Amino acid sequence: MSNALARLRETFNDPLFVRTAQGMVPTPMAQNIIGPVRNALSLLRVSVQESRIFNPLQANKNYRISMTDLTEAVILPTLFQRLRRLAPAVTIESFLSKRRETTKELAAGRLDFAVDAPLNTDPQVRHVKLLEDRYVCGMRKAHPLANKATLTLDDYMSQAHIHISSRRSGLGHVDLALGKMGIQRRIALRSQHYLMATQVLQQTDMVMTIPERFARRNDLHYVHLPVNDVPSVETHLYWHESTDQDPANRWMREQIIELSQRVVAQEQSLEKE
Repeated sequence: MSNALARLRETFNDPLFVRTAQGMVPTPMAQNIIGPVRNALSLLRVSVQESRIFNPLQANKNYRISMTDLTEAVILPTLFQRLRRLAPAVTIESFLSKRRETTKELAAGRLDFAVDAPLNTDPQVRHVKLLEDRYVCGMRKAHPLANKATLTLDDYMSQAHIHISSRRSGLGHVDLALGKMGIQRRIALRSQHYLMATQVLQQTDMVMTIPERFARRNDLHYVHLPVNDVPSVETHLYWHESTDQDPANRWMREQIIELSQRVVAQEQSLEKE
């Protein structure tokens, strides 16, 4: 308190309070500013209270989310059905940022969220797992191997493969597993986009190692991989801890988490039928 009072005295070039026999009393300057200060504090109190309330029906907020086209196809259609009903003025910018820049982009506020595979992020970046899936070998329904219930390793290795990656080089999970066996598949097409690759699959006899959810949603024939030690594919939601208690950020997190849970529940229901 004494430090704050000293700064105020310096700012106004006035002692503000003086000691008398009756105790500390305000100077004329202090009496003049006390009204405006009280009003300012009241406005600040209201502003803080309003910032802790998020009304989606009235919100005019733009969210910036980094995600791949694969994740967009799973999350955005259902999310926008919900937004049109619950938050009609809310908008979303979806784009793919560089993974090594994710922490910095979230910390700077240039990103609200990232939806991606498990990342090596800063401890200040919070995350929760949204989805988990297994890799399968996908192909068009008229593919010569589509009549086989299972694939042998020779079947798999004899095919021309499409590999999806946002990086210009590097190996996927299946390549690492094959490398342990001392073999390497033939990648005929390396691309960034799953949805484009689907069109190539439908017009050729190429195959693509993809999440099972993607194969089902795009009407592809698929079989289990004849390769062991290929980990499942996880999708996580990331946000910076500085926005953890922000009502607008928390509301959108809840929407994305809930709709992801519904996706999983619907898929489990279909598997039981």
